[in-house]
Amino acid sequence: MAAKSRTQLPRRSFKWADVIAGDFAYLRRFAPADLKNRVVITDDPAPHEIEDLRRRGVTTLITMSPPLSATQPFVSTDVLEAIVVAITESMGQPGEAEVLDFIAAAGWEPTVQQLNPAPRPKFAFVIHPLRTSLIANDRRFAWTRYLPQRMVEYVAAFFPPMYLSRMRGIRSMATGEEAEGILLTLGTTPREMMRREPAFTYRRLIRASRMAERMGAKLMGLGAFTSVVGDAGITVAQKSTIGITSGNSLTVAATLEAAKQAVLAMKGGRPEKVRAVVIGATGSIGAVCARLLAQAVRDVVLVAPRPERLLALKQQIEAETPGARVIAATHPDAYVGDADLIVTTTSALSGKVINVDKLKPGAVVCDVARPPDVREEDAARRPDVLVVESGEIILPGEPDFGFDIDMPPGTAYACLSETALLAMEGKYEDYTLGRNIDMERVKEMYRLMKKHGLKLAGLRSFGVYVTEDMIAEKRRRADERRRLLGLPAEEALA
Repeated sequence: MAAKSRTQLPRRSFKWADVIAGDFAYLRRFAPADLKNRVVITDDPAPHEIEDLRRRGVTTLITMSPPLSATQPFVSTDVLEAIVVAITESMGQPGEAEVLDFIAAAGWEPTVQQLNPAPRPKFAFVIHPLRTSLIANDRRFAWTRYLPQRMVEYVAAFFPPMYLSRMRGIRSMATGEEAEGILLTLGTTPREMMRREPAFTYRRLIRASRMAERMGAKLMGLGAFTSVVGDAGITVAQKSTIGITSGNSLTVAATLEAAKQAVLAMKGGRPEKVRAVVIGATGSIGAVCARLLAQAVRDVVLVAPRPERLLALKQQIEAETPGARVIAATHPDAYVGDADLIVTTTSALSGKVINVDKLKPGAVVCDVARPPDVREEDAARRPDVLVVESGEIILPGEPDFGFDIDMPPGTAYACLSETALLAMEGKYEDYTLGRNIDMERVKEMYRLMKKHGLKLAGLRSFGVYVTEDMIAEKRRRADERRRLLGLPAEEALA
């Protein structure tokens, strides 16, 4: 019984160990058959013993001595010492300095062998909980659901960046190569992030980038509020040695594609004219959405709280798109009643950005914000209006995120998808940063999306895919509301 317990105790220890160090005779006796993804540090294994470690799944073998020959790659340290003494004694009595000089000249050092090389991640992506209750979804912090939630939210903000999972199975349709990623997280909720100085978040994102680099990533994407806080990734990129992207270029491309599909569905064809309202128009996503919408529909209302930024954007759009009708306003209420499409991209946390009661019958709201700018209970008051999320992406291959990112299988937010797409293309560089998104990069993302096989997911409204029956019902309700209000019927070109 005592012998059995002596054997079981070390075997249990192997289960939680990532690095195993020790004499090979003991490793052979006590180690379990499964040593997958472990690093082993040992003395002088023979070739058949190295093969045994390979079969057990050891990733990396580190031996404390150099190989001497192909048939007997490693010898014990006492044999090495005897070799040194035998050679140096011919030159007189060796001292410590002579022995060290010999070792340096011979190039003897520990040997690292990759027995079962783990695939190197190509990119990393940082997420964070959008609400406090999501912290408990991580099994390491399941116990937090029993504590006061405001206390949990405050304490979690100080957590260092943490590893969540490896993302596997994302495979380019153009090259056939897999783009493996790492999912990291901060503990900060949007509310905690917004109430603190940007440097608070910068420090954690810079640490995350260094963590990602140590794990092999060459590029890191910023998710949710980490992509908009402060200067939208510029400071993080300056302090990081790997590429950084906010993912906002593909977010814009996917948002506009989703908005286009939604408007066409609600109009029943190609509408003769469309008026668009962009709320949060001076933000990084809002500004480029407004510029591209002006080119597409030529009638856009810009809404944001700071008049000086609004006027600068209005002048830029009028210079880029002569003849476009551009209105600037600091509040949306006077304009949403005439809008066919409302794109909302704010960083507000209230969920009260739009008064849904004022919306035009049959209008489309494309809500890019996370957390959403439109609450589900508010949208329920207007069954004639279609509220869709920003365009989500179906990644090619058989994606496994290793963690619940609150999306359907194989589907990811556009910001994560941009990071994976850049890795597929081999563009390990700073890409989308700051508040002035380059329209050419938005167009490049759209081209690369087609090249590597990324597809826009179906339209979703509050987590539910929009069906043709749902569209038909909303159009019927919109016609009904127009009749009640004495408004003309909607006209569209088939």
